[in-house]
Amino acid sequence: MRNFLLLLLLGLGAVSPAWAQGGRPTDHLGQMSFRFIGPDGNRTIAVAGEPGNNMVMYVGMASGGLFKTDDAGTTWNSIFDDQDISSVSALALAPSDPNQVWAGTGETFLIRPAHAMGNGIYKSNDAGKTWKHMGLKETARIGQIIVDPRDPNVVYAAALGHTYGPQKERGVYKTTNGGESWEQIYFVDEGTGAVDLAINPQNPDIIYAAFWSIEIKTWGLNSGGPGGGIYRSKDGGKTWEPLKDRGLPGGKDNPVGKAAVALAYSSPNVVYALFEMDSPQLWKSTDGGDSWELTLIDHDLAERAPYYTRMRVSTDNPDEIYFASVRFSTSTDGGYSIAQAGYRAGGDNHDIWVDPLNPSRIMVAHDGGASVSWNRQLSYKQYVYPNAQMY
Repeated sequence: MRNFLLLLLLGLGAVSPAWAQGGRPTDHLGQMSFRFIGPDGNRTIAVAGEPGNNMVMYVGMASGGLFKTDDAGTTWNSIFDDQDISSVSALALAPSDPNQVWAGTGETFLIRPAHAMGNGIYKSNDAGKTWKHMGLKETARIGQIIVDPRDPNVVYAAALGHTYGPQKERGVYKTTNGGESWEQIYFVDEGTGAVDLAINPQNPDIIYAAFWSIEIKTWGLNSGGPGGGIYRSKDGGKTWEPLKDRGLPGGKDNPVGKAAVALAYSSPNVVYALFEMDSPQLWKSTDGGDSWELTLIDHDLAERAPYYTRMRVSTDNPDEIYFASVRFSTSTDGGYSIAQAGYRAGGDNHDIWVDPLNPSRIMVAHDGGASVSWNRQLSYKQYVYPNAQMY
């Protein structure tokens, strides 16, 4: 062993005498570049695809930027590395121009103070080749983005806020000029932010927003308050009404925690609302939100609610609903019952996207990467990425 160490020291001195003198062999290291050696990171929190085009999909990382595939998942490329933020929390493609891609930043699936913060919203006009920061820096965490199907310059963003104390930069924001300027079109209070949005594709002036009263301290998280719940606008965000006045939970007398909202693309008068409560509650409306029915109380709908609480509806069947939670669940009877499918999609699920032109294609973001089904959940293919956040 002694001889081996002696030979090793002599070899180092012979190869690089500068090391022995305290120098650095920059002439050697300058020719080297970093490469990924693993392990794979995996936590993703946003998914979106180009409608009708199985080849193109985007996946937002909790702390690792944004990845895109142009070949149906055979290869993935990181397309956000040049930006000065790592958390991509919301994705949207303009229905009238899929080359226009929006990316919101900052984690809204919160369970601890260390989650990644964002710096606003970004836009690409060339399908992710180049990006431009479009403002909303102080919103810190953007939970959802929707683009008006009639006009790609009209965009709505749900801003949760930094969540560490009172803040005015929360609520729903709107741009009518492609992001050159933004207006805060709905604000509830300094402790409540918007976390989810839905738009009626047949009448895009009708918008639903889910609000969450949330504050994080170093010693814990306080979820819930009188400002939380579902709100509706029928005039493109000019005026809003709390749907607690239409029978939903919410408000001072019946406060809720994290909330989610989703409507049926094929029948947009069918709207679903999901609430964090003592036991998570699912509500359903068949008249666009004028009246509501409690359909299900089930822990699996929003287990560990601040970390999950998201649902989407199949784009051709208003009775088929997908729920992202610890396990991935599906209802096929309009929300009256659910069946578990966690082994198919992923574990610790966060976001869901259903192709409006091909309902059999479903994307799911989760703590194990992202999974895609092309056959309406008969099977899923899982993808992992060189992501910075590992679970």
